[in-house]
Amino acid sequence: MFDIKENLKKLPDSPGVYIHKDKLGQVIYVGKAVSLKNRVRQYFQSPKNMPAKVRAMVSHIEEFEYITTNTEMEALILECTLIKRYMPKYNVLLRDDKTYPYIKITMDEEYPRLVKTRRVEKDGCKYFGPYADAGAVNQMIDLLNNIFVLKRCATRKFPEIIKPCLNYHINQCRGICTGKVSRESYMQDIMHIMDFLNGKTKPLVDMLTEKMLEESELLNFERAAELRDYIEAAKTITEKQRVVLLGLKDLDIALAISSSQKSYVVLFFVRNGKLTGRESFAMEGTEDKNELVSEFLKQYYSENPNIPYEILVEQPVEESELIEDFLGEIAGRQVKITLPQRGDKKDLLKLAQKDSIELLKSIDERENNHRARREALSKEIGSLIDRITGSGANNPLDLQLDSQAQKWKDYRVEAYDISNTNGIDSVGAMVVFEGLKPNKKEYRRFKIRTVEGPNDYGSMQEVLYRRFKRALEGDPSFKTLPHILFIDGGKGQVSAVQQILHAMKINVAVAGMAKDDKHRTRALIYKPYGEDEYEELLLKEHPLLFKYTGAVQEEVHRFAIDYHRGLRGKRIQGSVLDEIDGIGSQRRNSLLIHFGSLDKIKSATIEELCEAPGITESVAKNIREYFD
Repeated sequence: MFDIKENLKKLPDSPGVYIHKDKLGQVIYVGKAVSLKNRVRQYFQSPKNMPAKVRAMVSHIEEFEYITTNTEMEALILECTLIKRYMPKYNVLLRDDKTYPYIKITMDEEYPRLVKTRRVEKDGCKYFGPYADAGAVNQMIDLLNNIFVLKRCATRKFPEIIKPCLNYHINQCRGICTGKVSRESYMQDIMHIMDFLNGKTKPLVDMLTEKMLEESELLNFERAAELRDYIEAAKTITEKQRVVLLGLKDLDIALAISSSQKSYVVLFFVRNGKLTGRESFAMEGTEDKNELVSEFLKQYYSENPNIPYEILVEQPVEESELIEDFLGEIAGRQVKITLPQRGDKKDLLKLAQKDSIELLKSIDERENNHRARREALSKEIGSLIDRITGSGANNPLDLQLDSQAQKWKDYRVEAYDISNTNGIDSVGAMVVFEGLKPNKKEYRRFKIRTVEGPNDYGSMQEVLYRRFKRALEGDPSFKTLPHILFIDGGKGQVSAVQQILHAMKINVAVAGMAKDDKHRTRALIYKPYGEDEYEELLLKEHPLLFKYTGAVQEEVHRFAIDYHRGLRGKRIQGSVLDEIDGIGSQRRNSLLIHFGSLDKIKSATIEELCEAPGITESVAKNIREYFD
């Protein structure tokens, strides 16, 4: 057993990172310290002056670990890495994992291209952005490709004799591959493009205007009209970026705001004196604005390395000098965190603050609308569960809905579907929706073992039997139980499932997702508690439930058919061994090398199978069951 008092005595007086864990061994907090000895001991002193959140966290600490570093900077870098890995409950967490599009000019190629990317790398290429509007990025790339007729293929070197591709013949490429295009003239166009992306739009517009007039004089009115459209498109795209201050270098503005439900950091992107975008990021763990911004800067920029020269904030940031050094290490140059007091930057900050107030109003309105829809849908699901199971129904697995389970976030809906091709490669799929959202960590897949041929009813019974049998046996991967089952199908499927649940003495609500002639979810079919006849809940009369049920049905169908297709492909391409649970390419090869043939594997005992490298007893049993 971990002795906290004894381990506190062993803490070194040096920089490092400490990791708090709960009784299950899960990481609940990661922190850094200049002195591990002093910092970690603070958690286990008198709790009177601790904030409520810290007291709650300390009450769950069962053990801690620490990692020493040479400097506080190394500790900060390690802290960011571990927070990203473990997502601890009591850390302030950046929940939005957004990446933004950039325009990349492939300067590592002899004839560069324009491409959209979401990763900025130190590869010698030129990057412009980030842009909040991905559609505008696509528009800009298309516009510049059309104006300058750039190379579009990724080929770096062309053979001496080559036929130009289709793009050349439809005038969407100059035919770089033919060797007739001067690199000098091509790079002049690339320089014009860089100027345009840097905000210098006038030279490009002037050049296009001059060309348009020339074409008009030559009576090439179709080409002149095309150039006129390019001019308008260039103006429209650039007008989407509000001019702020043309003298400013690249900078971001980070502001913390809190709605009635959540806390956010709003990030404004200013590039080449233009406000190119604004994004909001949900944060969890605190409402303190200083802490929100401090944690955001560390977590966001460690994953988005296109760091501006300066970041404007509205309040002093905790550990600002250390964070500046940290960001400078990533950027390879100085990065400043500034609290402007006057002048142009102060005006820019005020503009962002005003914009954030309007954003907060829209966030509040959106959250309130979403909560109202969510609660209404939850009531419909709860009403359906009560109608099927009956009020206070007895259940050996304690599946009755208590007061907490009536809340929307506690409902667990499990949906099931069967997929096969004429009974071959038959599989079952289970998807889980919790809090009205899919929880993909809880998805499960089943190979049908006991049913032969195209028997969906029997296959569904096998899947549900195996699912609840493992729950009754205490299997942790099946321990969380549902409030209602959604079965892909009608009365027949629902009846088949109810038979197997009744035999296992399990009382769970079951509803069938019935489709119309166009394969759209039409109704939920169920048998009310204490009644003999089935009823239909027509979903056209319940729009929220219609949308939700449709999403559940599509997801379970996708999950089932993906698994089925994967097995079918493996069967066609691979060995019969690949169809056995627990057998992958390494174990398959191990078995074939050890036994020499498939026939010898088929006749081997469990003990003999276990002698093959990598074959455990459970896998050996699967092999034996498959061939018996």
